[in-house]
Amino acid sequence: MELLKVSNLNVVFDTPDGVVTAVKNLSFSVAAGQTLGIVGESGSGKSQTAFAIMGLLASNGRVSGSVQFAGQELVGMSPQQLNKIRAEQIAMIFQDPMTSLNPYLKVGEQLMEVLTHHKGMDKAAARIHSIRMLEAVKMPEASKRMSMYPHEFSGGMRQRVMIAMALLCDPKLLIADEPTTALDVTVQAQIMTLLDELKSEFDTAIMLITHDLGVVAGVCDAVMVMYAGQTMEYGTTEEIFYQPSHPYTGGLLESVPRLDTQSETLATIAGNPPNLLHLPTGCPFQERCSLTQAVCSKTMPELIQFANSRQRACHAAIEKVGVL
Repeated sequence: MELLKVSNLNVVFDTPDGVVTAVKNLSFSVAAGQTLGIVGESGSGKSQTAFAIMGLLASNGRVSGSVQFAGQELVGMSPQQLNKIRAEQIAMIFQDPMTSLNPYLKVGEQLMEVLTHHKGMDKAAARIHSIRMLEAVKMPEASKRMSMYPHEFSGGMRQRVMIAMALLCDPKLLIADEPTTALDVTVQAQIMTLLDELKSEFDTAIMLITHDLGVVAGVCDAVMVMYAGQTMEYGTTEEIFYQPSHPYTGGLLESVPRLDTQSETLATIAGNPPNLLHLPTGCPFQERCSLTQAVCSKTMPELIQFANSRQRACHAAIEKVGVL
């Protein structure tokens, strides 16, 4: 069952230099209990997609298209209506937990505020529920942590606080925007394992935004690869990793360190992403692609479906992309 359905989503920003197209004709869906990974280089539109869904775009941003959550259209919804849905039904974990938490308030106060505001709980009940949620995210000495300030926590502990805060109201959809940024690999693994366990326990759908393909491999059911605000490829995690059908996906995978090779250097994708102020007429990946044809500079390839539910936007024949 589709919990979130995004159709022809466009996000643009009005700037002194012109109109920046951050997201262009994006369509995807997330089912209840599913984890969708959205991957791509910095600037590919991943976070702006999440902000558009949440209604948290900057003041110079404009959104068009459709975002349906549990049958409700979110685009054009009033701030008051969105506030009711945010936190209670859709929650978000932001990139940097240190800047997301208020440094002047104790962690317990910030957790309890969510419950008193959205659930109408009294402080005593909110405190008990907050402690239980900290315990659910495996926070050591949860009761003691309630009276501590954010600066007294490590990066991994602050991220656990953010996850606990996001889950306090039992949301149906959790959007995690780079939840392991600036964490060491051991803590990254703990956080991702935690999210996977919480998904099973609370039956929460997760939209995981990341540039780390290693993170995606362990927890995601499906993967959408974005570039210049558009979908390049979509498929199950196994399909994307073992049979990439787009040159950009193949380039991303080849740039990941592997234990089964002896190479001393990592492969890279040559060139830079396109200027979002002046997107090329054809495929946005054309200048960095090894399979470029004449048609690539003239026509943007359509996102076509093949092999069951797989999708790709590329003029090159699938067999030319190869299998890693």
